[in-house]
Amino acid sequence: MRTANCFLLLSLVSATYSRVVDPLVIQPDGAFSGAQEVKVPVVLGVMSGCPDALLCESVFDHVLDRVSAKVDLSLTFIGTVNASEPDFGVTCKHGPQECAGNVQELCAQKYEPFDRWWEFVQCQNFQGRYEVGKPETALKCAKAAQLDWENSGVGTCAGLDGDGKAEEGVRLLRENVVVTKKMGIEKSCTVIINGKQVCVRDGAWKQCEGGHEPSDFVRQIEEEYSKLNKG
Repeated sequence: MRTANCFLLLSLVSATYSRVVDPLVIQPDGAFSGAQEVKVPVVLGVMSGCPDALLCESVFDHVLDRVSAKVDLSLTFIGTVNASEPDFGVTCKHGPQECAGNVQELCAQKYEPFDRWWEFVQCQNFQGRYEVGKPETALKCAKAAQLDWENSGVGTCAGLDGDGKAEEGVRLLRENVVVTKKMGIEKSCTVIINGKQVCVRDGAWKQCEGGHEPSDFVRQIEEEYSKLNKG
């Protein structure tokens, strides 16, 4: 995958979720200065009903135990825009229920702080891949993660009944799979750290020159964090 595509994804993901950061100044030596230190952008290209995605997200739960303060993590979803799909306008590899799970997680990611939406994703995964995307799973995990489904914006985005078919969430999914495709991400789970693809989980760990254990991802994140905050 080309580096230019990686930076395209990072810029599009940032625009999609309207994240606001303090102004930064690039120094002559390439370092950044500003009111806050720069977090390392980490993107996981996934499918919510994919066993490889569940495993990958479990690994990153352990990674975040050690470096959560240094990471800006987001999920981007794999699918194909298809106008003939009646509910989502997207074909998801594991079926419409996976599309619903993708919508639920995108909406949580948009409207809730990281700790809550990540706990929501982990709760869905804990129920098992065949439960992800079901309305009852979404509502149960929203409660477990202390998401205010009705008032935070998540429910309006994903459907108050949890079906994942509300207009905003479906639009987010369509836009998001286009972003993912522009990046050339095809395998769930694809790990991108600071604009560079570092690992793929596709039945087995592949293309992981830096390793695939939690400690390996922690090391790579620490290295990128040092570069971003040099000086």
